Amino acid sequence: MKLKGSEIICESLLREGVDVLFGHPGGAILPFYDALWAYPQLRHILVRHEQSAAHAADGYARMSGKPGVCVATSGPGATNLVTGIMGAKADSVPLVAITGQVARAAMGTEAFQECDICSIAAVCTKRTYLVLSAADLARTIQDAFRVAQEGRPGPVLIDVPRDVQLEEVEFEYPERPAAAEAGLSDEVLANVQKAADLINEAERPVIIAGHGIVNSRAFDELRGLAERTGIPVINTLLGLGGFPRNHPQSLGMLGMHGMYWCNMVVDQADVLIGLGMRFDDRVTGRVSGFAPHARIIHLDIEATQVGRTVPVEVPLVGDAKPVLQALLPLVRRVERPEWMASVNRLREQHPSLAIPSSDALLPQQVLTSMNEVIQNDDDAVVVTGVGQHQMWAAQYLFLNQPNSFVTSGGLGAMGFEVPAALGAQMARPGSTVWSVAGDGGFQMTLQELVTAVEEKLPVKIALFNNGYLGMVRQWQEMFFDGHIKEVPMPGPNYVKLAEAYGIPALRVEHQEDVAAALQQAQDYDGPFLIEFVVERETNVFPMVPPGGSLADTMEDPRTAAAAR
Repeated sequence: MKLKGSEIICESLLREGVDVLFGHPGGAILPFYDALWAYPQLRHILVRHEQSAAHAADGYARMSGKPGVCVATSGPGATNLVTGIMGAKADSVPLVAITGQVARAAMGTEAFQECDICSIAAVCTKRTYLVLSAADLARTIQDAFRVAQEGRPGPVLIDVPRDVQLEEVEFEYPERPAAAEAGLSDEVLANVQKAADLINEAERPVIIAGHGIVNSRAFDELRGLAERTGIPVINTLLGLGGFPRNHPQSLGMLGMHGMYWCNMVVDQADVLIGLGMRFDDRVTGRVSGFAPHARIIHLDIEATQVGRTVPVEVPLVGDAKPVLQALLPLVRRVERPEWMASVNRLREQHPSLAIPSSDALLPQQVLTSMNEVIQNDDDAVVVTGVGQHQMWAAQYLFLNQPNSFVTSGGLGAMGFEVPAALGAQMARPGSTVWSVAGDGGFQMTLQELVTAVEEKLPVKIALFNNGYLGMVRQWQEMFFDGHIKEVPMPGPNYVKLAEAYGIPALRVEHQEDVAAALQQAQDYDGPFLIEFVVERETNVFPMVPPGGSLADTMEDPRTAAAAR
């Protein structure tokens, strides 16, 4: 049958299993939006800014396991997607971005709203496609979805000139190539045996589990490995939600703002098993001082990541789930009571989760109360922004359900918290989705409150208001001689703002009011905002100072003195 290019895009999306897309229309993409009129199966979520479309698609992809789809027009519409696209690349999230482009004859003439988005996005994607014939659209879209999902997941971008969207051609969706046999190579199997031998010989082993566990859905395999071997499990920031936090072998997060005991365990370990993580700078601190006594096993789906940052004795290149399935029968069943006793002594002597005393409301107090609410909800999902509140959420929220924590890790994009929560809610409509937001990042994408109302998305927003760009202020205080410059950030009356968008809201300033407010939000059938007015200058601890190793981790001086 003959179809316009815009209709071919819709037909192709349906064949790839797409049912939701996030976008904002404009001139160069209007033929596609006109075609959507006849495709009610494709639910379009109108965001108020294109950056939010990419973040929402990111949140949707993480929760659904399918590629998220975002749509924008040419020029500024396309460039506004770039932050969210780069965030998806940094965090290995499958994303398909579709952008309109000026007509073919106008390309290269500096036409209105023309920009070479494929060149701009080349470093932010796994692949970009400029489609110059409607006859190529179906094949291109099929290939784009394949590339976004295979190997290390990530974003792709498809740029379609306006006249290509209007061009009529015969449509036939290509037959999907048969999936290749998913077996492990002899080399990988040999290295799996080496890894098992190293684990079986270890006296002080530790597992560091990253986002690859979540992407691979290898939750049962990780838990099986930990329980069979008696090895404690530490998570990266993006690995939270990969291992139940209430498990007795769970130690929490390591790194720049990780638990003191986690950093010391890595410093003391004799074997380190890195699973689906990249040994990035926020995890390692100074690389030359990282895990000085450990022989390292590193599992990653991308060969270029293995050994890139730290020396690796046993490389395991492949998808986490089948590799761990091959490893499990080869490791011995042990408990390692002496090692766990040593770990538990570190936890007792260095209580990283102790909350300092204060007359003002502390973020840690709010999150401790939120933790109690979440523990009673088997389907809770937490989505955070970036900054101090993000680190406190990672420390104090004990998420036990698989794939229940979403944050912008690699790129660290402020403004992620609200649109990504909307995408997560779309993917998990029966779950309670909490957006833990900082007042700085919230002001970047707060316009999406109206999207939540319009689409009836019952996201709960816990807004931490300290009137600062808090993490930047902390660095200025600690490492720039206290020169507090351009970080005080007064905002609007957030309760009135929420009410203007049609969202009920509360302002909480005292600890005794926190639990009731959280429960009220939890019970409300719709979006709800709580503004927590917290102590303005509380710093995040533990902290690895700039240039320091994990062994240099600084504790909160107020709680460390009390513990000693």
